[in-house]
Amino acid sequence: MLITRNVADRLEECLASVPFADEVVIVDTGSDDGTLEVAERYGARVVRSEWRGFGLQKQFAVEQAEHDWVLCLDADERVSPELRASIERALAAPAAPVYRMARRNRFMGRWLRHGEGYPDWSPRLFDRRSARWSDDPVHEKVLYAVTPGTLAGDLLHDSAEDLGHYLDKQNRYTELAARQLHERGRRAGLAQLLLSPLVRFAKFYVFRLGFLDGLPGLVHIAIGCTNSFTKYAKLIELQRASRGP
Repeated sequence: MLITRNVADRLEECLASVPFADEVVIVDTGSDDGTLEVAERYGARVVRSEWRGFGLQKQFAVEQAEHDWVLCLDADERVSPELRASIERALAAPAAPVYRMARRNRFMGRWLRHGEGYPDWSPRLFDRRSARWSDDPVHEKVLYAVTPGTLAGDLLHDSAEDLGHYLDKQNRYTELAARQLHERGRRAGLAQLLLSPLVRFAKFYVFRLGFLDGLPGLVHIAIGCTNSFTKYAKLIELQRASRGP
């Protein structure tokens, strides 16, 4: 199961990594770059739909599947051979209704092995009767009330973005995250603004050994820390705007 919009340059590698799937469902929002042609070449069933936000869009895609067990991927991800074998074993005799997998991120040309770049545990294989995607417009997550199983092998995430595009995307995400917090009544002040980036840096760069990933690891974590600062700065701006002059 995937959601797409103009991902023709990366979709083929993703679809080629899941030949074991009984069906491939793609929910597409207005692609005009050849995405649909790639999907057709791999026999995917395409459902065209308006954009709902990441969480709602992924849950809509889950609901389009013919089977209860679903594997949820992004177009810039692919299933490694070891993970494929692990998925097939799990589906042959499920021991849990939800399975998580290690997601390995490639950043600035390097596969990260530490920090927040790995193992980046992601519950992506689940029985939709026991789990669902959250309604969050960004930073969506799979909701479940069970102990997940763990699959061997990596889900490989390689967006192939340059740093400029990556930063543009992060700016959009912090905007959505700040608005989401504001709508939920969350507030922020000087403490969150200053301490959140520092705590994040200590957690991922020091305690989770992000420094072992060299310059790419440092840049990846530094951007994450900047995102924390920016998100709370935008939330504070929304708070002040809602109070009026």
